[in-house]
Amino acid sequence: MDMPKTAMVLAGGHGKRMRPLTATTPKPLVKVGGQSLIDRCLDALAGAGVETAVVNVHHLADLIEAHLARRTAPRIVISDERGALLETGGGVRKALPLFGDAAFLLRNSDSFWLEGVRRNLEWLAGGWDDARMDALLLLAPTVTAIGYSGRGDFFLDKGGLLARRAERMIAPFVYAGTAILHPRLFADTPEGPFSLNLLFDRAIEAGRLHGVRLDGLWINVETPQSVARADAAITASAA
Repeated sequence: MDMPKTAMVLAGGHGKRMRPLTATTPKPLVKVGGQSLIDRCLDALAGAGVETAVVNVHHLADLIEAHLARRTAPRIVISDERGALLETGGGVRKALPLFGDAAFLLRNSDSFWLEGVRRNLEWLAGGWDDARMDALLLLAPTVTAIGYSGRGDFFLDKGGLLARRAERMIAPFVYAGTAILHPRLFADTPEGPFSLNLLFDRAIEAGRLHGVRLDGLWINVETPQSVARADAAITASAA
């Protein structure tokens, strides 16, 4: 498929694991390598041809809105969750009317990657098959991820289908916070907060959750310590 022209950027979390940095600075405005996380995200979207980014806000929302008002591309639309944080699934569901009937990009604002040989957003878009998929996730190798200490999320078969890891197992891939989603994924979902993981599991059962492997180095920024790791990785990549 061509690159989706619209994207959702999740930027509303409290960033509790990032304290004390997030006591006065919203997590999306934390800087790594001299640039805020959300600007890294939005610059990548604009560079890939995304024209409109819907950004949800909750914690220290005024600061994020003021920061985004200075941007010229992509066009920013605010999805206001000041009244109640809706989590990942509920936040996207609230913004669905802004996306129409076509598949759209999803980005977490607290992770990014250093590109490899191929450009990952273009690779993701090229892998979308509307007939077979409700969601296509970008996956990073668990063992090389920077700032991530979990056991991974998924197994990826030769056809691109995803399966969850069982308890106490280690999976080779972690969800890299970037995906293409179709609005039909949200059919029959309730209003209010819920996790996207519920919908991913439903898509697995239907055989409609697929993934592609990220090329490059994925960097997850969740703690003050991971900021330092991210800075070091950026510096090393430029050496």
